[in-house]
Amino acid sequence: MLLSEYRPKSALQTKTTLITKPRFPVIDAHNHLSGTFGGGWDQRPLPMLLDRLDEAGVQVYVDLDGGWGEDVLRSHLDYFKMPAPERFAVFGGVNWSAWTEHGDNFPDWAAKRLQVQKGWGAQGVKIWKPFGLSVRDHLGVLVSVDDPRLEPIWKTAGELGLPVLIHIADPVAFFWDLNPQNERWEELQAHPDWHFPAPQFPTFEFILQSLANLVSKYPATTFIGAHVGCYAENLDWVGNLLDRCPNFYVDIGARIPELGRQPYTARKFFIKYADRILFGTDMSPDLDSYRIYYRFLESDDEYFNYDNEEPPGSGRWRIYGLYLPDDVLKKVYFQNAHRVILRNE
Repeated sequence: MLLSEYRPKSALQTKTTLITKPRFPVIDAHNHLSGTFGGGWDQRPLPMLLDRLDEAGVQVYVDLDGGWGEDVLRSHLDYFKMPAPERFAVFGGVNWSAWTEHGDNFPDWAAKRLQVQKGWGAQGVKIWKPFGLSVRDHLGVLVSVDDPRLEPIWKTAGELGLPVLIHIADPVAFFWDLNPQNERWEELQAHPDWHFPAPQFPTFEFILQSLANLVSKYPATTFIGAHVGCYAENLDWVGNLLDRCPNFYVDIGARIPELGRQPYTARKFFIKYADRILFGTDMSPDLDSYRIYYRFLESDDEYFNYDNEEPPGSGRWRIYGLYLPDDVLKKVYFQNAHRVILRNE
């Protein structure tokens, strides 16, 4: 039998808690609406999306796709934000490809574009993972996340009150050798372009240290580390950066596979850093995905699938619910994102 054919059925008899709506209002602080990630909601009638969000219990939806370019940003502001301003926040971004055109003046040019984007209605900045992995300057040199030349961008974001949601590394196993010990072997076989081995790419450790350097250097700028600070497998490391940097927050988008298999550590992490964690799914407005997240955060269910697929996409393991206290849920679901992202509204 091939591994791909293996579909074990658990013999455990455990309870299933059906949670169709969250216990408290939700801001989804990490998601997408374009065809690239979100199934093309920018091509569907807006009332359909609003009905879906109402059904999921999501009051505010943060769309990060404006970070793909100013044309996308303008179209999403017009299509989503303008007709329903209380339901959406749209993030802008940095056009790294313009470095070739602007040369040494690129950082100042990019900082000025953030001013323009905020004038249009952008409420944050999204930094995508090519930064640190493949972004190069006008001389063709790979740019480190903590490159000092980029100071005007980060300082301007802080001055404008634009939080920077930054994604600079995928799961650590994506940086490991692709061998039988790699827990993401099946996933990387299916998506070989997600594999970032050294020396073709910087090491995971170097990228994460560069992120820590960046956050530490600009205390007046708010950074949101996407996907649990890009290191959900090591909550001690993330917690240490949270302890050192009051300007650092994390979201949980697409990382309950990691959080849910370390439930004791994760529950302590959520309780200790209840003021610094933002809810997000990174799964588009999908009802089934939302309900898995709600079950993970609210229930004490054991050994359940974190995915809508079988076997689940990240790896062949199961997760456990955190049954978080109400005061923590209120902060994670809504209050933290409202304070960090919607503070200017």
